[in-house]
Amino acid sequence: MGRIQNRTFNCEKELTLTVIGGKWKMLIMWYLGKEGTKRFGELRTLIPDITQKMLVNQLRELEEDQIVRRVVYPVVPPKVEYSLTAQGQSLMPILDSMYQWGRNYMDTVLNQEEDRTLIVK
Repeated sequence: MGRIQNRTFNCEKELTLTVIGGKWKMLIMWYLGKEGTKRFGELRTLIPDITQKMLVNQLRELEEDQIVRRVVYPVVPPKVEYSLTAQGQSLMPILDSMYQWGRNYMDTVLNQEEDRTLIVK
């Protein structure tokens, strides 16, 4: 937890956003939480727009913050699997709520914008 251990946070919300914030971390956690343990290549397939470097970086940060567990198997070729820790699993209700909020926003706000744009034109 060296990445966040020596930082000062104004509030718990800031700490939470530091741990799970960013474009990719929530997607990584979502897939690991909903679909279970994944290998690196499987995550790359599920999140096609993420670069290899960014996925490595995000997984390392999530592992360091004890959200993701990384298991390396002593085989050739190397086999590495990622899964959520208990701390990571505890975030799933929050991610579910964010998913539902996003669906509702899409249905009520974004679709209204499309309707309004069509009417104006």
